[in-house]
Formats: sequence, structure tokens, C-alpha cells
Amino acid sequence: MTLLGNGEPLIWESEANKADLRAEISLISLYNYCTVDSANKHGILLEMVQVLTDLDLIISRSYISSDGGWFMDVFHVTDQAGKKLTDETLMLHIQQKLCTTRRKGNISSDEDDETTSEPYGCDGPHSPQNTALEMTGLDRPGLLSEIAAVLAELGCTVTSGMAWTHNDRAACIIYVEDALKAGPIKDPIRLGHVQEQLQNVVEAHGDIGERKSVRLRNLAAGRTHTERRLHQLMYADRDYESCRACHGESSGEHKKGCDGTHVSVSRCKDKGYWVVNVRSRDRPKLLFDTVCVLTDLHYVVFHAAIRSKSSMAEQEYFIKHAVAGACLDEESERQKLILCLIAAIERRVSHVRLIPPTIKGLRVDIRTKNRTGLLSNVTRVFRENGLSVSRVEIGTQGDNAVGSFFVTDSSGQQVNPNIAELVRQECGGTVVTDHKSPYRVPKSSSSSLLAMDETTNNLVAKPIVSIGNMLWSQIERLSGSFGSIRS
Repeated sequence: MTLLGNGEPLIWESEANKADLRAEISLISLYNYCTVDSANKHGILLEMVQVLTDLDLIISRSYISSDGGWFMDVFHVTDQAGKKLTDETLMLHIQQKLCTTRRKGNISSDEDDETTSEPYGCDGPHSPQNTALEMTGLDRPGLLSEIAAVLAELGCTVTSGMAWTHNDRAACIIYVEDALKAGPIKDPIRLGHVQEQLQNVVEAHGDIGERKSVRLRNLAAGRTHTERRLHQLMYADRDYESCRACHGESSGEHKKGCDGTHVSVSRCKDKGYWVVNVRSRDRPKLLFDTVCVLTDLHYVVFHAAIRSKSSMAEQEYFIKHAVAGACLDEESERQKLILCLIAAIERRVSHVRLIPPTIKGLRVDIRTKNRTGLLSNVTRVFRENGLSVSRVEIGTQGDNAVGSFFVTDSSGQQVNPNIAELVRQECGGTVVTDHKSPYRVPKSSSSSLLAMDETTNNLVAKPIVSIGNMLWSQIERLSGSFGSIRS
């Protein structure tokens, strides 16, 4: 490790193999400039992005090149408030985390791996001490409340979990333990009984042949990140089939407030790449969600450029399929990739996209002492007051339970702000509400990509030269300088 002093780059090299990875963070005027050099291995881009997003850092720009045997990625990062990092201890921790993740290979590409990660609000990664529930099925009001009630009735304590809804489909991963023995549910008979009761809940209002899946299992030596696993579950549930891209007006203009997602796939014949361009509303973890899908669909990112300005983000990827002979020559394959990318971008914020502009959803944040049945109590209050839960992130910090619930009114009315007091009366602790949009973009990190047409009141995209074209000279120069890595 080399520390060059205040304002100078901080450099950390993997102790296991100094030629395997080097992470460097430099202080720039408005942001931190994080450079990662590593041997080029499958999935490394997702690993690096996951580390940064799990540390709640905002990635405003990124430049990627991985031709040959070497990988180089440059991230422009800030904290959640859009400010640069100045604490050298924190920056050193980030560098060590990047190197440790690469050395341990924490992120598996196997979609059937057991699920471990650091879900929202947890003290640390899950060990083989919990039982995990994975569920996908048709979304409906009260579904999470009924699942939580069954878990509480059968003596299961919820320790953490996440749930997403998208295109009338729902997926959740909930970690539970035995309420009496404080550990995983080891009895296979009891494990089967709990799973059977949960299946009855999911099937209660579904049609015959309706897609659904309920799986309860003990964690082993798995390595799949929880949010990545949610993407995998919803992909397996084919939620992407109902996605539609935003094509704007016939003139190509977009009215003020349009937050449509635009994805295009084209061929770069002279280089042998397929070029994927994505334009969407910017938000935290957008890059992570996009790279998750590309990785799980077995596409290799050779070069990429990502930037965000104001409320919009643009991503450009130069990809090839990891499987020899597989490609995007068929229109059906290109359309599937487009729909999968749109779905990945929408899943985390679908609860906002579906709400009419005049209706406000609500985020309810809680912090209270954890106990068996807490999730059931909170979600029952929502259900009894006609609210639908569209997204959940819950976890524990010490003896306390912390979490966020994104709720909307099932009848299309405004959410009663008094719901916070009703939840507090039921579970105690601290309960606050927030109307803040999930599309949080630090003001200091960017400026607008759009120009207002005053005569038509439309937002028109400024003409932009392809990011990839702008970077080709630097990418080719960098790629040409990468030497092979000795085994």
C-alpha cells in the first residue's frame, strides 16, 4: 500500500497478488476519481460496481476498457449528498474492499447459488445461520402481509429481506430464523411445512397455471448478492415480457417530465462488437442494475462509457456474448436484450412509474426493537388501511429492526400521512414518512443534458456525439498498452 499524502492519490494493491488488482482513488475538484486495474476476469465489472453501490456511493461517470488480458475501470464517485470523499480512512476502506472482493471472488455468476449479501440495514453479510425464502408470483394487495403473518404464526423471525414489484409481478427474498432456537430451521419436516403454508398463500388468488414459485432453503456457501438475485428471480418470472420502450412523439421530441427508458442495439462491424445505448432517468444503483442484467445474460462488456447529467443518465456498452457462436444477429434476441434492460431499470422504481402524476406514494421508514411478528404487524396496518406495498427493504442493526416500505393507495387516492402514527402505535419506535422521489441525483454532480424548446414546451435532447466515438482513441491506446498477465 502506498499513501502519498493529503490530496495525492491513495493506492492499494492486493497483498495476495500485486499484479492481480490495484485500486487508486484521487481527489478531484468536485468528485473522487477511482481507478481499478485488474487481471481481466469474467464478472469483474459487476464486482467493482457492487462494492461501490453497497457503500452508498453515487457513480456519476465511468469509463471502462477490458480488451486483452487486463481490465481498467475509472469511476467518478461522490457521497449521497453529491460531495467528494475527503476522509482518507474511508477511501482506504473502499480500496481494501475492492481488492478483498476481487481476491475472494465474492460474486458468483451461478444463478442457482445460495443467496448471501448485505441487505439493507444489516450489520454484516449473511452467514449459513439463516433460512432464506425466495418467492415470485402475481402481485396483489396484502400479499406481503399474508406471507409475514404465516411466518409469524409458524414461529419464524424475520431478520432481513427485500421485495420488488414490477409489471403486476412480485418477488421477494426474506431471511428468517427459528424464533425459539435463534438459528436456521434445520428440521426438514418443519422446513417443508413452512414452505407448504407459504405456497398456499401465494396460490390463494392465482389462476390455474399462473406462474409462481416459493422456495425455502438453508443458506450454505452461497455468494449471490441479494439485489442481483432479485433481478434473477424476476427475469425467471419473465416480468420483462410486458415492458415497453418509450418512443416519444413522432417528431422524436419528449414532453417535459418524460422519464421513458430508451434502449438501442446496433452492430459495430469493424470492431466485432454489439453497441448497446441506454438513456433513462438517473438514480442510485442504475449502473449496478444494468450491469447485473448484461452479466447474467452472459454478455461481456469490453468497453463502456457512462455519464449522468441533471436527471438523465446515458450508458454506452460495447459487448460480445460469452458463449462462442452466440450473437445478436436475430431480431428476437436483440428485442429480448432491450426488454430485459428496460425491466432491470424499472424494477427498483416501478412503484413510482405506475403512480399517476397527481397521486403521491409514500415511503415509510421505521426503526424499532426487533421481535417475532413485527413485519406482520406493520404490513397488516398497511393492508387494513387500503395500502399496497410496492417495495420493501428491511434489516437489523443490533437489536433494532430498520426498514423502508414504499406504499400506495389501492383505490388510487392520496396516501393518508397519518399512516405513520398508526404504524408507530402498532410497533413503537421511530416512524417517519417521506415523499422524496427515488430518482435522487446530487445537484453538484451534473448539469442538464436537455434544452427547453420555449415555443412547444417540450424537452429536446441536445445533439451529442457518441460517447464511444469520443473515447475510441483513448480506449485503443489503453488497450494497446495492456500486456498479458503471467499465470
